[in-house]
Amino acid sequence: MPADTDIERRNHALVAFTLLTGARDSAIASMKLKHVDLITNSVNQDARQVKTKFSKTFNTFFFPVGKEVREIVAAWVSYLRDEKLWGNDDPLFPATRVTLGTARQFEVTGLAQGHWSNASPIRKIFREAFVSAGLPYFNPHSFRNTLVQLGQDVCRTPEQFKAWSQNLGHEKVLTTFLSYGEVACQRQGEIIRDLAMPQRSTSPDADIIAEAVFRKLHSSELDFKKKPGP
Repeated sequence: MPADTDIERRNHALVAFTLLTGARDSAIASMKLKHVDLITNSVNQDARQVKTKFSKTFNTFFFPVGKEVREIVAAWVSYLRDEKLWGNDDPLFPATRVTLGTARQFEVTGLAQGHWSNASPIRKIFREAFVSAGLPYFNPHSFRNTLVQLGQDVCRTPEQFKAWSQNLGHEKVLTTFLSYGEVACQRQGEIIRDLAMPQRSTSPDADIIAEAVFRKLHSSELDFKKKPGP
């Protein structure tokens, strides 16, 4: 993505931030500079000011998706604070400023020091970015699916995947397992073919995670059956 003008730099950082945090587009549209902590590499999704799902407050630590992704976000935050001299309560991703030009037509003239009213402009930025790169469109929420699939690859213990799940704002790890990370068709075929080869077993770490999930499912089922009827 180009990053020459203020608008382009914002859009560039917006896509990087979505991958770095997995935040929902509605939350991103309402975030302020003070919600990002580059020292602890985290974002405080404070429901009193950030439009989170179910008005839930939680902290998200930057996902390990590459140093260059964090650098794009850090450079954007520094630009707003050090060059634009914006403060804590100013938007992390400001709306576009549109004014009436000399030709009596509305023109884009930079960044407005205010929030977007909704997440529609973010989805438009994503669409234009993918089209410009010659790629099919993936909406901002699809990045959360990507992060879940990454977590399934890199997490080696149930505790690690639980932390990964909480980082996405999920209270229950089963939400992450059951609602995200659908197996792609090609990978589905690879797994089924591997299951036909007894000499190739799953890794011990994967077995540990799977066993923990099955225990949790079984425990939840027993608790449900113990509950008295209405």
